[in-house]
Amino acid sequence: MSSSLIIADLHLVSGEMDKTNLFVKFCQEQATKVDQLFILGDLFNTWLGDDLSLDDYPEIISELKALSITTQIFMMTGNRDFLLGDEFAKQTGASLIDSPYLLESGTEQYVLTHGDELCTDDKGYQQLKSILQHPITQFIFLHLPKATRSKLAGKIRKKSVKAQQYKSSKIMDVNPGAVIELMEKYPDTNLIHGHTHRLNTHIETKFTRYVLGDWSNDAGNAIKLDGELSWLEIH
Repeated sequence: MSSSLIIADLHLVSGEMDKTNLFVKFCQEQATKVDQLFILGDLFNTWLGDDLSLDDYPEIISELKALSITTQIFMMTGNRDFLLGDEFAKQTGASLIDSPYLLESGTEQYVLTHGDELCTDDKGYQQLKSILQHPITQFIFLHLPKATRSKLAGKIRKKSVKAQQYKSSKIMDVNPGAVIELMEKYPDTNLIHGHTHRLNTHIETKFTRYVLGDWSNDAGNAIKLDGELSWLEIH
C-alpha cells in the first residue's frame, strides 16, 4: 500500500528564507519517507510564468528535483500559482494534476482539490478568476514583457487584498451547496482541500471534509495517508 503526504497553501515568497527552509526540511525529513507528495495549490505566493519565476526559487526547484528521485510529486495549481507550466514540471520532476483529483488509499477514496472553486458566495472573486484563468488571458499575459507582467501582477494583488478587507468571513469560506454538488459526483469518498486556510475536520452526513491550513514561517501542517488518515504538525 502506498503512503502519501498532502499539503497546501505554503505561499512561498522569493527571498523569505524561514518558510523556504521549513519546506526544505519537510521534504528532506518527511516527504522522502512516503511514496507520494501531493501539493494542492499555492505552493508559491506568486508565479508569473515559468520563464520569469523559475529563477526566483532555486532552493525550491532543486529540492523538489532531489525529492522526485524517491517520491512521486503531484502538484495542483492554486489561485496564486495557476501559471505553473511544463518547464516547471520538467525542472522539478513533478507532475501537474487537474482538480478535482481522485486518490485511492487502502479502502478509502479522497477527492483532492485546491478549494477556491467551492467558494461560490464570493461572486467578485469567481468573476476575477474566470477572467484571469481563461486560456486567452493566460496566453496574452505570458507573452507580455517580464517587467509588464510584474507590474500588472502587483496591481491585481493590491486590488484583491483591498477587496478582501470588505468581505465577510462567511463569503470567503466554501459554500455548503457547492461542496455537496461536488461530492455527489464522487459517492463514497471524502474531501481534502485547502485555499481557505481554515484547518479543520468537518464530519458531514455522507462524507468527511478535511481542510488543510496555510503555513507560517515556523510551522505547517499536512495530512498523511497510509491506510489511515492522520494530521501532522510541521516544525
